Amino acid sequence: MFLRCDKNLKILEAIMKDYIVKNGKKLRCGITTGTCATASATAAIQMLLSGNIIDSVFVRLPDGEVLSISIFEPFINGYQASCCVKKYSGDDPDVTDGILIYAYVRLDHTDVISIDGGEGVGRVTQKGLDCPVGHAAINSVPIKMIKQNVQKVCDEYGYRGGVSILISVPEGKELAKKTFNPHLGIIGGISIIGTTGIVEPMSEKALIDSLKVEMRVIKEKGYKEILAFPGNYAKSFIDKTLGIRGDNSLKFSNYLGEVLDYALELEFDEILIVGHIGKMVKVAGGMMNTHSHNGDFRMEVLACYAALFGADKEIVKEILSSITTEQAIEILIRENIEKEVIDKVSERAEFYINKRVDNKIKTKLIIYSNEKGILN
Repeated sequence: MFLRCDKNLKILEAIMKDYIVKNGKKLRCGITTGTCATASATAAIQMLLSGNIIDSVFVRLPDGEVLSISIFEPFINGYQASCCVKKYSGDDPDVTDGILIYAYVRLDHTDVISIDGGEGVGRVTQKGLDCPVGHAAINSVPIKMIKQNVQKVCDEYGYRGGVSILISVPEGKELAKKTFNPHLGIIGGISIIGTTGIVEPMSEKALIDSLKVEMRVIKEKGYKEILAFPGNYAKSFIDKTLGIRGDNSLKFSNYLGEVLDYALELEFDEILIVGHIGKMVKVAGGMMNTHSHNGDFRMEVLACYAALFGADKEIVKEILSSITTEQAIEILIRENIEKEVIDKVSERAEFYINKRVDNKIKTKLIIYSNEKGILN
């Protein structure tokens, strides 16, 4: 159990009861791997300096909020101590949920707090990440959290010497295979991450942040071009039809706008976007986040352009009644206006894409259909 506290360390309520509302559903929040590592390290140094075993510890998050977090497997041996925290992800579908994150802490004769990763914590092999090449994959915010919380305990006990901290995740090596880490050049384990200390279920920010990390890695590999596509179906189409392969590909899900923004910031020269007509027709309407929760006017756009190129009222009604864009395309083919409509969709989608990058990146768009292949 971990508890939310106010700045005076008075317990208010269990974080397990904290939630956010998404799509009308209450979803429980959790804590990041960075918060778990911080709690383990803070508890270990507190036990080491006090000589007492504890079962919970207070941790201050980046925004100043304080949590009380339960500690497991506490152990003290002379100038060393260790313990672990059980990761809690709330309702977020996180592969790290339930894992144990350990901290092994010892006192030394330096005057610094040093942090490294042990078993199950990945090592960085590519530039462009938050951690330098060769270092443990413990991001800058968790590093700062650990140091600040550990320093606070040292100050409370009047300790002025050095502290050596090793973060370990025994299950990390196997779990890492289910994450983006191998693709990002992080080998041997998971990353210790988190910018707020709290996990929000299906956090859009976390997804967008992971895209930015991938793009920085692509840039550091020396690529000036990106191949961007929405998901696995588009990737399969690219593999089978276009035969394009490389380490500069990026699956952007629904976040085309954010990817274009960051491509501009990183000064990429070119971006090739490959997407199904069902996604790209939304872009043609100016929609840069194509999730259905943000809107769905696919048939309206297709019906509008069909009318522009001669479709009568009954054809427009038929398109508007279509369930899928594949079905609507069949109607356009039957009416012999498919090329004109698709060309218009492509033109408008490219207009909004180029507008988003301020015409500073060379862009190319390929629109495809599962049944008809490349459409534009």
